[in-house]
Amino acid sequence: METQLSNEDALRLNVLMAGEVQAVRIDEGGMALHALTPRGEATVRLSPNCGADQYLKRVREFLAGHVLGSPGGYPVYLQRWTRMGQAREQGLDKLLLLGENEAVVSVAYSPGLTDELARRAWWAMPTGDNARRMLERDAVRQGEMGHVLAEYLVEHLPFETEPHTIIDTVRIVLQPGLLGEPVRQRLWSKAKHNNTYLVAFLERGPEALPEALPPRPEADALEEGLAPLIAAGNPVAERLRRMLGAAGQAFLATAEEVLRRPADQDVVNALFNALGAQFASLRPASPIDPAIAALEAEAEHRLAEPAVQAVLAAAPAMEPELRALLFLSRVDNNLARPVFRTTTAVGTLMRRKLEPITGPIQARLAVLRGKGR
Repeated sequence: METQLSNEDALRLNVLMAGEVQAVRIDEGGMALHALTPRGEATVRLSPNCGADQYLKRVREFLAGHVLGSPGGYPVYLQRWTRMGQAREQGLDKLLLLGENEAVVSVAYSPGLTDELARRAWWAMPTGDNARRMLERDAVRQGEMGHVLAEYLVEHLPFETEPHTIIDTVRIVLQPGLLGEPVRQRLWSKAKHNNTYLVAFLERGPEALPEALPPRPEADALEEGLAPLIAAGNPVAERLRRMLGAAGQAFLATAEEVLRRPADQDVVNALFNALGAQFASLRPASPIDPAIAALEAEAEHRLAEPAVQAVLAAAPAMEPELRALLFLSRVDNNLARPVFRTTTAVGTLMRRKLEPITGPIQARLAVLRGKGR
């Protein structure tokens, strides 16, 4: 015989859902349904008349039938779309009334997320992954929930153990406007002792680094000589100027520090991508063999390009730096794939296997810092 809700629960849930409910959360262990309303939180203590799992399934079927007209529960096709951010933008508020974690995640990942929906979703399922995904939306980052979610992520950061999660978290909370300067400085202090944090600062670019280094001695004279090219939109001149300036030198020094002792493969991949992103404006659209020799040959060949020749004419002494810029514009995680396909090594062994790749990259960073011409 098909199990139904107990009479008491059926009455109480019908009365509850007839009111203004903003989100629903089910405590499976405590057999309770919690509802967020404009007046605060309401709780219905469930009185099961069968096994707990079966009864909770029936409760969720009741909610789905009431909210979506889908008595079979949370629609399967929505589960498939959840983590692809493809939940429809209309009706996101209804997904928060189903008591289903996957439905909450669907809202958190949706491009249609608003600050108010983020508040409700956070009440329903306050997890680090949801916080990270919600902070990728401008409406949330710039709203009242932005600070709430960022503070949560910073507070729980010491408990994260996976490098890719740490990098993702720090990169996200470093977005402008989320953290006060004291908190940013605390993260930077930790980064000095953990280069996994440093990679996240690098992903945010030179301006995200709390500390700057002195510019190259020739930076001022070079900027004056390149000013007409920069004004004309020459990307090579602009990138050279930026890398020789104070923020650019700090970026390069930080990248050198991470490259000396990356902890694991996630850190290497993120570092290579962060480096390449800084020089992406110089990257050709056509693909290239992801090998050091190919990058070196292409950099040499591209010295003949008009934009590069214009910079050489204005600053002929910068030819080594220009080669370095063109080489680094091709750096990304594809360089490490041939190594990582054949090993799961981390630490010292991984770094040793990567030396044929990291050595040439270090050499180009040194050139741009005026140390390895």
